[in-house]
Amino acid sequence: MSQNIYDNQGFFEGYAQLPRSIQGLAGAPEWSSLQAMLPALAGKRVLDLGCGYGWFCRSAREQGASEVVGIDLSSRMLARAAELTRDPAIHYRREDLAALALDGAQYDLIYSSLALHYLAEVGPLFGQLFAALRPGGRLVFSVEHPIFTCPRQQGWLHDEGGQRSWPINSYQAEGPRLSNWLAEGVIKYHRTLGGYLNPLIENGFRLVHVEDWGPSAAQIAANPALSEEAERPMLLLVAASKP
Repeated sequence: MSQNIYDNQGFFEGYAQLPRSIQGLAGAPEWSSLQAMLPALAGKRVLDLGCGYGWFCRSAREQGASEVVGIDLSSRMLARAAELTRDPAIHYRREDLAALALDGAQYDLIYSSLALHYLAEVGPLFGQLFAALRPGGRLVFSVEHPIFTCPRQQGWLHDEGGQRSWPINSYQAEGPRLSNWLAEGVIKYHRTLGGYLNPLIENGFRLVHVEDWGPSAAQIAANPALSEEAERPMLLLVAASKP
C-alpha cells in the first residue's frame, strides 16, 4: 500500500496552508500550462487521480464534462472535497493508485496533478489507464521533475549484478527519496525522464506534449519566492493519447 501521508494530521494541516489549497487551481503556478494540454471537455467523462480537495473535478464540470470521478488515498482530502462539492455528477472514491483496477474504455480524459511521484512503480498504472481510456482519449499529468527529485539522500545504490553503482542522490539512481516536507518521513520516488516516458510508450500511449515546467519571468515578478525554482525544472508535465 502507498504511504498515506496526507492523513497525517500535521501534514494535512500544513498542506491546507499552501496557496494551491487555499486558492485552488489559480494557486498552482503550472495550471495555465496544464490547462493548455487538456482537450475540450464538453460531454466527456473524466477521471482525476489524486484528486485532493477536488479542485480539478469541479473545474472539469464547469468546462462541460458530463461526469467526473475523483480518486484519492486520503480520507481527510476526500472529506474536504466532499465539503466543497455540491454536484451529483462528481463522484469521489478512496483507492490506492498502486492497486487501482479500472473498467475498460470508459473515460475520455484521465488527469493527475502531483500524485504519481508517490508511487513506487508507474508502468502497471499506465497499463490500467490505457485500457480505461476510450480511443482518442488523453492522459495529462504532472509530477515533480526528475531533476528536482534526484538529490534527496546520501548512500549508494548497486545494480543486481554488482557491475555499476551510483550515489543515491544521483540522477541515475531511481528509487525512494525521504524528505521532511510538511511532516517528517515523506516518501516520494525518483525516476528518470525515461522512467516516466518509456512506460507510457510501452503501454501503447502516443506522446502529445512534454514540458519541463518552470516559472516565467512574469510569475517570478509577481511572486519573487518562485525565483529559486528557475534554477532547474520544478515540474514535469506530460500529455499522452490513446490512438
